[in-house]
Amino acid sequence: MRSNRVGLKLGLVIISVFLIVILFLGFAIDRMFTNFYSAEMRRETEEITSHFTVMANAADTTSEQTMMTFAEFSNVSIFNILESGSVTLHSGVHDSTDRTFIRASDLKKIFSGEKVSLLYEDPSGNRYFVSGQPITAGGVITSALYVMSSTEQMEQSLSGVRNLLILSGTGAFLLALGITWIIAQVLSRPLLQMQKATRKIARGELETRLEIKSKDEIGSLADAINDLAIDLQHYRDTRQELFSNISHELRTPITYLEGYSKVVKDKLYETEEEKDRYLDIIYQEAVRLQHLVDDLFDMAKMEEGKISLVFERIDLSELVEQAVRKVELKAKDKSLRLTNSQSGKASLVHADGKRMEQIVLNLLENAIRYTEQGGIDVHLVYTSKRVTLIVEDTGIGIPEEELPYIFERFYRVEKSRSRQFGGTGLGLSIVKKLVEVQGGELQVSSKLGEGTRFEIQFVLLPDNGEGRT
Repeated sequence: MRSNRVGLKLGLVIISVFLIVILFLGFAIDRMFTNFYSAEMRRETEEITSHFTVMANAADTTSEQTMMTFAEFSNVSIFNILESGSVTLHSGVHDSTDRTFIRASDLKKIFSGEKVSLLYEDPSGNRYFVSGQPITAGGVITSALYVMSSTEQMEQSLSGVRNLLILSGTGAFLLALGITWIIAQVLSRPLLQMQKATRKIARGELETRLEIKSKDEIGSLADAINDLAIDLQHYRDTRQELFSNISHELRTPITYLEGYSKVVKDKLYETEEEKDRYLDIIYQEAVRLQHLVDDLFDMAKMEEGKISLVFERIDLSELVEQAVRKVELKAKDKSLRLTNSQSGKASLVHADGKRMEQIVLNLLENAIRYTEQGGIDVHLVYTSKRVTLIVEDTGIGIPEEELPYIFERFYRVEKSRSRQFGGTGLGLSIVKKLVEVQGGELQVSSKLGEGTRFEIQFVLLPDNGEGRT
């Protein structure tokens, strides 16, 4: 079994994001504590410097001794420096010979009445907060007082905080690693199931179905794969059925053509009338074969979306009238009544005239084919926005349970008498598709033994005065 690369990638993405968040959060916390401790220590150093400055301003030996004692107690070093840079007083642990922290620019600021503050690192690597303030006597600045406070205690506290952050971050990362592995496995499992299912479908196992019931996008994708499998299975079945039907439909007229042409060729007939009858059968089967081929081409074009439509303004009343005249002879041969009527103010529709005539002729020929007595009534009903074409016959009718299937290719209600009624079995399928591609709606109702009624609705063009009654 192949490794779960989806789960691995998903896990790596999740853990990478989590690691970035942990590092960023740890850095932010470290900066926060560092800035906090630094600000507090700077403030404390400046406050101590201010206290020493007040004591130094007293200008007596007692104050000087107190400053030195306080410096040792506070663990700070003090330097009293003249404007020339010479040190007059030093106390504390810092080496008195190290005076690199004293900069001329800082002394200038102090002797101009300003305070200075800086972070200093001595040659040994020890770091100090340094604060410098002026000492006055009689309103005149006499010297500068520097106070140096070691950052060692602050750095120890920050080191403890950093160790705690590292320890907690490592624990959180390990915990997240375990949780991420579980999440990745759970989330990737349906994807792996889909992968296996699609591979089976690709191999032709179209009965494959996914049992993923989640209500999220994964579930929607699984439903889409199931729908695809169902559609492919239906397509495969209908394609096999189509090939079977085509071979059957072609075999019958070809057999007739072959058989009767052989009879005529070998002069196996007895009279000229018999010969003419055989030739008439050959002609009829050739015509039926031509109709079948034409219908198959039309159906293939429509299913591939390659059918060409030329939309124009069509007078449906005139088109229906011409179609009725074309089938009058067929109806008369079967002694059927054929009527054409309309109600409402006629108007134009936006459609393909050739295809609209094909729709009407297919419905009329279908009605004549399956009607033995009575007649066919064609009626156009115009309303303000729509026109409805009704073709109603008194034929054999269609059982209610078979109505949903009559628009399928090669479907015949009277299977046992399909040769008797003729037709290619594609007429209604073509009608339905032509109606749909032109924006119409098709409905059918029927009662067995009483007849069938087809209704087709199309949207009318806006009335521009071209209508007729």
